[in-house]
Amino acid sequence: MKYYSINEFSNILGVSPQTLRNWDKSNKLNPHHTSSNGYRYYSHEQLNQVMNVKPKLDRKIIGYCRVSSNKQKDDLQRQIENMQIYLNAQGKPFEIISDIGSGINYKKKGLKELIKLISQNQVDKVVVLYKDRLLRFGNELVEYIASLYNCEIEIIDNTEKSEQQELVEDLVQIITVFSCKLQGKRANKARKLVKELIEWGDEDDERNQSNVAPK
Repeated sequence: MKYYSINEFSNILGVSPQTLRNWDKSNKLNPHHTSSNGYRYYSHEQLNQVMNVKPKLDRKIIGYCRVSSNKQKDDLQRQIENMQIYLNAQGKPFEIISDIGSGINYKKKGLKELIKLISQNQVDKVVVLYKDRLLRFGNELVEYIASLYNCEIEIIDNTEKSEQQELVEDLVQIITVFSCKLQGKRANKARKLVKELIEWGDEDDERNQSNVAPK
C-alpha cells in the first residue's frame, strides 16, 4: 500500500499540514501510523475516503493509441492491433481508446474520455506504446492525475531518443499545429519549414549511425 507524508497528503488535498494536525487532535482524521521520530503518514485508502473515491475491484486496463492526422490511419490501426496482442497476453479485461490529433492538443475526445475514466476510479493501468503517444507535452500532469487514483501508466517502448530527435519532433509538432491556422504564403512557408526540419533530423540520424558503424 502507498503511504504519504503529511506534506504530500496536504498538497493533494489542498489543505495545510496544520489542518491535518488539527484533524488528528480532534480525531476527525488520524494518520495511518506515526513513525518512531513522530512523523505522520497517511495511506492511499485514506486518500480515497477523504476524496470520496470508492475502490473498485473491476477496474480495467486502458490501451491508448494516437496518431497526429487522418493520413496516419494505417499507422493507428497497426498501433491498435499491436496493443490488442500485448493486452490479450496479460489476460485481464481491457479497452482500447484511440485518438487522431496533435500531441499538443488537450481537447481530443479520446484523451478526455481517458482522464474521465481515471477520475472515476475505473482504470487500473493505462498502456501506451510510446511516451509521446499520450501527449507531446504535459505527460507529467496526466501521470499526477493517475497517481491520485492509484492508476499506473505503462510505456511499452522506453527507447531513449537523442535530444536532437526530440527537439526536431517537438518543433515539427508545434509548427504543424499553428500552420493549420495560417493561409496562403504564410502556410506554405510553415509547411516548407516543417519539411526542412524533418530532412535535417533524418540527415543527423544518418550521420550518427555512420559514426557508430563498425570500421
